[in-house]
Amino acid sequence: MKNEAFNDRNVSSDGYFKVDIAEYPTDGWAKFTRVVRRTFRAELFVGLWVVLREMLKFDIHTIQYPLEKMPIGPRYRAVHEMKRLWESDAERCIGCGLCEKICISNCIKMDTKIDEHSRKEVSEYTINLGRCIFCGYCAEVCPELAITHGGEYENCSEQREHFIDYTGMLTPLEMMANGTQKEFEGFGAITPHEDESVKKTPLSY
Repeated sequence: MKNEAFNDRNVSSDGYFKVDIAEYPTDGWAKFTRVVRRTFRAELFVGLWVVLREMLKFDIHTIQYPLEKMPIGPRYRAVHEMKRLWESDAERCIGCGLCEKICISNCIKMDTKIDEHSRKEVSEYTINLGRCIFCGYCAEVCPELAITHGGEYENCSEQREHFIDYTGMLTPLEMMANGTQKEFEGFGAITPHEDESVKKTPLSY
């Protein structure tokens, strides 16, 4: 009966429920007490205690970036890399243009020319990382395993044209000299033991 009487008293004729709101304080002391009452609630001190308790713990579970970085898997799709041939240190890219054609973001631009040996070579190759969605189609379609996605995800610059040219993606020659280019690394490259899974065609049937 008490709840029914309360509901009848707080429901208007048009069906809206009326909420009892305290009167707005008029004098300064009433305003001050209301601010203090709303500010210093028990929930505030509970939250402060939780923060203080976690701060005093020595078993930190977070990574102290940028001093510490999480390991990146070989299939992580980050900034692109262009590989070289081990036997000649030449670029693997043959300028076929498949990566440019398959790019769904239209961020790869390639220009080729014929050199003095009547062979096609890449004269200009750029990737606009501002448009790239890192889908990995360019690395998957490359027939020469020339372009892969590396693990470099920290890439910042003040100029848009720094994202990204062919020479910036290409493996430096000094890395080829000391053998630091990793063959089986990056999204789009083959796995390290891929030869073992290949089935040989029988010579006789």
